[in-house]
Amino acid sequence: MLVMDNDPPPPDLDRHILRIRGQSVMLDFDLARIYGVSTKRLNEQVRRNRERFPEDFTFRLAPIEAQVLMASRTQNATLKRGQNIKHLPYAFTEHGAMMAAYVLKSPVAVAASIQIVRAFNRMRRMMAAHKGLAAKLAELERKFDSHDVQIQTLFETIRGFLEPPPEPPRRIGFSPG
Repeated sequence: MLVMDNDPPPPDLDRHILRIRGQSVMLDFDLARIYGVSTKRLNEQVRRNRERFPEDFTFRLAPIEAQVLMASRTQNATLKRGQNIKHLPYAFTEHGAMMAAYVLKSPVAVAASIQIVRAFNRMRRMMAAHKGLAAKLAELERKFDSHDVQIQTLFETIRGFLEPPPEPPRRIGFSPG
């Protein structure tokens, strides 16, 4: 999938942005395919330019993260013989994806990086809208919770008016007088 600057973003670009370790990232094999290079070439450039890729730009997945991720990307939860993960994938944040385009120095990578930044921005806006919606829902729940207490108190008061008044206590014995 090659992306040009004036092309609309590919419909599946957003699905390649994942949440790992609390960050929005793209994996090396997805990023390499979008940039029109092999995963090996992309990772080679990361290794050669390690100073350009600090931990907040790119990081390797832990073995368990890679296994869970690969299992979720396939129909079968277990890997078949010969399909074990030989190299743990790199995860690229938005800044790491931009830096990768810079070190690859290809016109396709530069054009695709613009679309990737737009996809990250769409994801960020969507997450912000989701948080805003969740906050509004929580506010409504708080309002209705307080109304529930007020309504319950009102019903108890009305029930109190509907019940006959208690009889005065009877006195046993003589009354003075």
